[in-house]
Amino acid sequence: MNRAAGADPSHLPLDRVRIVLSHTSHPGNIGAAARAMKTMGLTRLLLVNPKRFPDAEAIARAAGADDLLAAARVCRSVDEALADTRFACAVTARQRNLGPPPLAARAAAAEIVARTGDGEVALLFGNESAGLSNVEVQRCQRTVFIPANPDYGSLNLAAAVQVLAYELRLAAFDNDPPPCSRTVAFASPPASLQDIERFYQHLERVMVCSGFLDPQRPRRLLPKLRRLFGRAALESDEINILRGLLDAVERQSHGRRVDRGHEGIDD
Repeated sequence: MNRAAGADPSHLPLDRVRIVLSHTSHPGNIGAAARAMKTMGLTRLLLVNPKRFPDAEAIARAAGADDLLAAARVCRSVDEALADTRFACAVTARQRNLGPPPLAARAAAAEIVARTGDGEVALLFGNESAGLSNVEVQRCQRTVFIPANPDYGSLNLAAAVQVLAYELRLAAFDNDPPPCSRTVAFASPPASLQDIERFYQHLERVMVCSGFLDPQRPRRLLPKLRRLFGRAALESDEINILRGLLDAVERQSHGRRVDRGHEGIDD
């Protein structure tokens, strides 16, 4: 399951999540935040009165997430950025006497994803040095904190965005997101029973020709080998490798008398 209960089936939960950065000082952090978002499948970036934007440093730090920067919406106020949202969370490390109840990042992500069924939701991040003001925090229904080392809880803005984006992705896909690797899978399909039987016949022929197996006294060698390869759950590529090896052994031993070094194995 990767959709919030009750959500419009045309939208994934992450499509309804806004990342709002308020009064960002350094354009590089905007680019790095866009990169963090894109790696986790988030695309909605809103900026409240950024000091410098657009900016070449933001593009450089985005490292390929330029499309998020190009589509980013610049707003004059937090109220404008949160307009039409149904639920908003303020990300802050500071404990506040007044304000919405705090949630750890993982619990908050689960609630945010669930709330996407009602409509647009937002995560609000503050300025790098001052964080969010009390007024900004009070525009939200929850505060969110990252349970960092209590002796050193300082996180870069983009790093905080990355942590929350990761938790949102896990929550959106019920803790089982699809793999992101584009590499060719190492595994091959399971070998057919017919191919496995042909391999056993080939193996037996080579063992007999090499002198390793005495067909008059086979004992339990073949059943033990079947059990061995059965545990391996052979794949089609592996069968091809093994039969190629057997072909090479046959070519080497063809026409030569091989001294029998083994009589097989006993129990």
